[in-house]
Amino acid sequence: MRTTRSVSARPVLITAMALATAGSLLLTPGAAGADPKPVTREGSAVDDRAAQAPASATRRALTEDASTGTAAAPTGTAAARAYPRRLVLSPDPENPGDKSRKLGLTPYHAIAPKLNALQRLGDRVSVEVTGRSAGGHRLYLVTVTAPETTRQARAQEGMRELIRDAPAAAATSREIKRDYKAPVFVNGNIHGNEWEGTDASLKTIERLAKAKDAKTRDLLAHSRLYFNITANPDGRIAGTRANANGFDLNRDFVTASQPETRSMRQIELGTQPAVLLDLHGYVNGTLIEPTTPPHGENYEYDLFLKNTYANALGMESAVNALGYTPAKDGVEAAQIPFRDQEEGWDDWPPIFTPQYAAFHGTVAAHTVEIPLAVNNEEYDELPVPELRRRSAINTAVAGAAIGATLAHVREHRGTLIADQIEVFRRGATGAAQVPVSAQTVPGVPGIGPEDVYTTRFPRAYVIPPGDARTQRSGPAAARLVDHLIANDVRVTRATRPFRLAGRTYPQGSYVVDMHQPKRGMANVLLADGRDISGKVSVMYDISGWSLGRLWGATVERVPSGSLRGAPLRAIGGAAPVARVPAHGDLRLRLTDPREVAALNSLLRQGVPVRRAADGSVVVPASARRAARTAAREHDVSFTATGQTGTAPLHRLRVAAAVTPGELFALREMGFDVTPVSTAVLNAGFDWSGTDVLFVSAGLEHADLNAPARKALDTFLDGHGLVGRGAAGAALNAAAGRLAVKPAEGNADANGVVKVTNAGALTRDAPDHGFVYAPLWFTDPGPGVRVEQSYATGNPLVSGHWRPLPDGTGGPAAAAGQASVVSGSDTVLFGTEPLFRDHPKGEFPQVARALFTVAHSASVKESG
Repeated sequence: MRTTRSVSARPVLITAMALATAGSLLLTPGAAGADPKPVTREGSAVDDRAAQAPASATRRALTEDASTGTAAAPTGTAAARAYPRRLVLSPDPENPGDKSRKLGLTPYHAIAPKLNALQRLGDRVSVEVTGRSAGGHRLYLVTVTAPETTRQARAQEGMRELIRDAPAAAATSREIKRDYKAPVFVNGNIHGNEWEGTDASLKTIERLAKAKDAKTRDLLAHSRLYFNITANPDGRIAGTRANANGFDLNRDFVTASQPETRSMRQIELGTQPAVLLDLHGYVNGTLIEPTTPPHGENYEYDLFLKNTYANALGMESAVNALGYTPAKDGVEAAQIPFRDQEEGWDDWPPIFTPQYAAFHGTVAAHTVEIPLAVNNEEYDELPVPELRRRSAINTAVAGAAIGATLAHVREHRGTLIADQIEVFRRGATGAAQVPVSAQTVPGVPGIGPEDVYTTRFPRAYVIPPGDARTQRSGPAAARLVDHLIANDVRVTRATRPFRLAGRTYPQGSYVVDMHQPKRGMANVLLADGRDISGKVSVMYDISGWSLGRLWGATVERVPSGSLRGAPLRAIGGAAPVARVPAHGDLRLRLTDPREVAALNSLLRQGVPVRRAADGSVVVPASARRAARTAAREHDVSFTATGQTGTAPLHRLRVAAAVTPGELFALREMGFDVTPVSTAVLNAGFDWSGTDVLFVSAGLEHADLNAPARKALDTFLDGHGLVGRGAAGAALNAAAGRLAVKPAEGNADANGVVKVTNAGALTRDAPDHGFVYAPLWFTDPGPGVRVEQSYATGNPLVSGHWRPLPDGTGGPAAAAGQASVVSGSDTVLFGTEPLFRDHPKGEFPQVARALFTVAHSASVKESG
């Protein structure tokens, strides 16, 4: 839990507001917002929970794709189908342990029969399966709209594509103005223990399916309403915020590591929603975005704020009209953070559902936090009647928010679509952003200089394919390009060498032309970002995330120049990197997680791999067939080598007390990992099958019972240790390993930092890293090597890192200090190289550390 400071509210709009783009919109505010008070948000970004996910969930997440469901999410292909789309769902086994049952809500196993029944109500409801969760549960998309023939459905998809691909033409299209159905996306239950959005959606769908009134007929004739019934069925069943892999899905949109996130991404790409609701809990009174500063600098924020605030007023009025009161029901009046708070509810990072959607053309996007807590300690401690009373109120509040949004869409469809077209037009033409002000967004209260966030888009980004001889950064470049394309960013590839802005780039270079409809998406992924430490006092979650700095590929920003005549060809995916020479022994670099995964696949097969002095590995010519298979499966390149290698490597068995994101990243690289924690060790853990221990969360030496402490100490006497953060440093001290002093920075600090690599573990690593609650090491004793240091000066490139009130813990204190240190059998990280499975270019540092300390310890033991 994290609570922001109490602040003065912005002035509340008293007069009517007029908003005009392709039509006018007259609104008056609902009741004044709640009295200013601290905003309480759930789910600290600093994760100290030990991961427990089974390996099967990781495998499923790494292989599951939105296209593997019974029916894929709509994608706008030529195969557009008529509505309704009938799909009879097979039932799931009844689960008496489903946590939603206690609340009187719909358990997951009851959803499929309910959806079957809703489809039978008429011709307005269609159901599709968009994939499966990490835990293997079906993900359901429900579309509610007036019936469409196949021809009409194809026409809708054609208009949607025209809006995105030819926005200037779309802006003048009579057909779009007359016939295009406004897409609305309602996302429910992304946090598994925030249940009621699912039930509100089901009730809304049933009402729409049965309604005979003229307003409903008009709404469905001019809109497509998409309901992601439960975005996180694993968490819904288990009563957890996270999915089966322990991931907070509302933090995963930049990385898209989880199948549920990829499914939501596919829905957004296929439907191009103009309006989005993401239904959460619990903030009392009901909290309805738009947010406080800082605002995402890559948005067309004037359009986003205009429409999001207008719809928020309608939702506020509808929620307050339910008549719940603090005295009678314990329900406070609704609040709108932009109006009622100064900070603490930001839309800076694109990791949240509504903020991510803005880059796909959504011009009104909201997190809605329903009021009464029924999860965590309330779930365990409150009597069932009280829990059910609260859940019924929450369901009604969520339903009111949905209903008000649908009314807003029906009344202001023209404005919403026109503004979506304008988002894409600005991107395609390279038009300047429009800073928000009282003049550019008339009627929205309290706009000030603190709300103005814009950026300078470059003319292009160039991603070289990698050195032709060494293939350095080749896998990283390919992965980054594929990720951009998966996010609907347009990428081209040079068919021959070319010059741009006075520089020559090689054939095969990837070029991201920033004159494209989704330039905001391209820039938010590739740009460095900004140091916003001076803008707000604290950030709720991450403030820096640059794929250009953290994913291992070379990304060159080209501020200006012309692409006219450049030999560029549009592509649908990166060129394959896989290559194995026909003769001789083989060298495999370990500078990318795919290369580490390829190595681990060879070790699992018993291939005799040896370490090389430069940090790579040598594979004998006799294993060429296995190398070819690994190259294809992991898309990596082997090169010929005359090196013989040094020590042999063996398959590692890792015990890991780590965060869920770290566990997932280790398994993504192919390590055999057994999750451990204080509780696991106290229950009795067999160390005989373990080669190395990695600790960053959930293991406290002082909390171990005597047998567990003795067993751990015995293990560490002959085995390697890799530690990360405060927990890793504490275990290092308790075990008497490396003689260093850890210094903890501001626990709220996070972002992209400049580093200097100086050791074997960090050879060829990127010169940037990621930190959250940064740590550094001082006073190194004998045998301690500094592998990496924070850069001198101000190491923070983008993010939020302030000193503590006493002046300590800031970036100046960390500058020049060691961020990664090592000894003969121990490595300690002060950075976050595996954070939420995100900073891909940093992963190999951990892999090298594991192999190095395991090898060193085994040599010491055998000696």
